[in-house]
Amino acid sequence: MKISSTSAPRATDRSGRAAKSGVQSTPSSVSLPREINDTTSIMGIPEEELTPRVRDAIMSLMAEVDNLRQSLGQVNRRLNDTEQLADQDPLLPIYNRRAFVRELTRVQASVERYKTEASLVYIDLNKFKAINDNLGHEAGDAVLSQVAKRLVESVRDTDIVGRLGGDEFGLILSRTDVESARILINRIPVLFQQQPIVWNDETLTVGLSSGVVPIQSGSNAEQALNAADAAMYENKKADIS
Repeated sequence: MKISSTSAPRATDRSGRAAKSGVQSTPSSVSLPREINDTTSIMGIPEEELTPRVRDAIMSLMAEVDNLRQSLGQVNRRLNDTEQLADQDPLLPIYNRRAFVRELTRVQASVERYKTEASLVYIDLNKFKAINDNLGHEAGDAVLSQVAKRLVESVRDTDIVGRLGGDEFGLILSRTDVESARILINRIPVLFQQQPIVWNDETLTVGLSSGVVPIQSGSNAEQALNAADAAMYENKKADIS
């Protein structure tokens, strides 16, 4: 409901102008908002409203906040570097066993959740001990380095390469069935034949045995590694015989 005004009508003279009365009109008690034309401010406060002491305190606080932000960024970068070093094999630029097992657990969870396929490959080098014994650990390290490099080059960026210990390596091949994984692994020895490892002008003959198993839900990472390791040894015995 609309409420009409109850104020009395003002008297007018014959010309229609309001008649003067003894009571003079007063300005409205509602003041207009103050216009601020400051061109600079600190933390939203116009600079001209700040005392020198308050201004200096705010500027000092802002400088401390900026320093803390930079320090936090440096700490985060160091943490990332530390985590990367903790995950990396001490000799090779690939995952160590601890990080590999963690990634295997993650892939197992992904396989279970999204019902996708993935394969685990366990690799053991042949004749590596003879190289270490006859030529020394420097030659052995060169072999490990070349093997790691070629494994990384043979898989996709989304796949995972790790050193499981000694001369043993592992591959986690995402969205790859066992048959496709075997085709990939069978190509790697051919690469070593085409481009043999050379150390101190001496060609080093290195072979590999491998075992492939599907990555499935319902088992933990160590069980999957044990199954792949067993499959590798079966193939190794068959190659020797």
